[in-house]
Amino acid sequence: MARLLGLDIGTTSAKAVMFTEHGTMVSEGRAPMPWVTTSYGVELAPGDLVTASFRAVHEALAGDPSSQPITALGVTGMGESGVLVDRAGDPVAPVIAWHDVRDAHEVEELRQEIGEDLFCGTTGKPLRGQFSLTKHRWLMRHDRELTCSAVRRFNVAEYVVKMLGGDEACELSLASRTGWFDIAKGAWWPEALDFSGATAALMPPLVSAGDPVGTIGSEKVDRRLHGAVMTLVGHDHQAAAVGAGATAPGTELDSCGTAEALVRTVPPTLSRSALLTLAKNGVTTDWSIQPGCWSLLAATEGGLAIQRTLAMLGVDREGLAALDRQAIESSSSGIQVSGIGSEALSVSGIRDGVTPGAVWRAVVDAATGQALALHQAMAEVAGPPEDLVVTGGWSHSQAVLAAKMASFGSFRLAEAYEAGTRGAAIYAARAAGFLTPDESFP
Repeated sequence: MARLLGLDIGTTSAKAVMFTEHGTMVSEGRAPMPWVTTSYGVELAPGDLVTASFRAVHEALAGDPSSQPITALGVTGMGESGVLVDRAGDPVAPVIAWHDVRDAHEVEELRQEIGEDLFCGTTGKPLRGQFSLTKHRWLMRHDRELTCSAVRRFNVAEYVVKMLGGDEACELSLASRTGWFDIAKGAWWPEALDFSGATAALMPPLVSAGDPVGTIGSEKVDRRLHGAVMTLVGHDHQAAAVGAGATAPGTELDSCGTAEALVRTVPPTLSRSALLTLAKNGVTTDWSIQPGCWSLLAATEGGLAIQRTLAMLGVDREGLAALDRQAIESSSSGIQVSGIGSEALSVSGIRDGVTPGAVWRAVVDAATGQALALHQAMAEVAGPPEDLVVTGGWSHSQAVLAAKMASFGSFRLAEAYEAGTRGAAIYAARAAGFLTPDESFP
């Protein structure tokens, strides 16, 4: 049987999963993403990004006893972060983490010089320190000579494809995550580029998810990969929606990981005022990896708050089931939770008789409430979803699922393992001709 690879370059790790052309999982590999914290903030050397991605792929290859060559590779990844290279193809700046806050001053300048309404309504993005344009302006200000030597700027997945020997390309959903892209026009926005000190010439040619972007030829990877067709599968949350089977009209994906993401695929007909309303409520609008569609994405850091609470309570994953049972049987009345999505989670109202289960329930309920507010903001514009699909690591917690049932109503659990890599592999299968553009794995 042919072998297909899905590679998901995430914030925490790079994950590679090998499948047959029928969607049967064969093997997997994973490598941590080695971010470092400098005096400026959180960043990553482009070479280390590539090394982690290649390591995950090689681990997946090592787990397949058949030693068959790879037919196709689909690559998805985090948005916003990027790599600048010079004429020789060498990186000239670090990869700045999307969640890094060094660009707070530049975000305020964006508010003053372009204005919140114009930015939100044009890009479909909230005006906050997440997107590429303010981080590029920061780089121009702090190392102008090196930054100006750049001739290309790649999103993370695109850079890995290039380092594998692929074409220079910028996929539409990833272009949408930069803050440089006019969503309605489907083109680069000159005013945002000017603000950053960037130009449209810095950007590779635009492609759609699923378009072939060359074949693997790098001598730095196993020869089993050589000649494999590559395709970009865009933003990782959208790839996860494909992998979980949650892209139909009226379907919403709730991916409960470190960052909880709500994803909906919608027609590309939202008005400028709708884009503005969504953005001001914390919902982003992007071009979808689904042809002829847009994608709504709302994300919280509720999963991170839940993880911190679990660590504070001294409970590991093996003890989670018992803590869940205690939480479901407890009342969180009187316990106040704040700071979800910030550096400092606060839990107060701890009095005599309060159990770890009650604290756990209070934090889970607070995180779920934050996700519910975003869910409702999307529903006000796109209509209430008919189908809610839940996936991700925290979907294994019965307390989390109970909180969702109480807040969201009915939902179904996705069966897909590593939905992002599965979505990437589905697009690889399409690029290789094993699936039509409308087909997915069983």
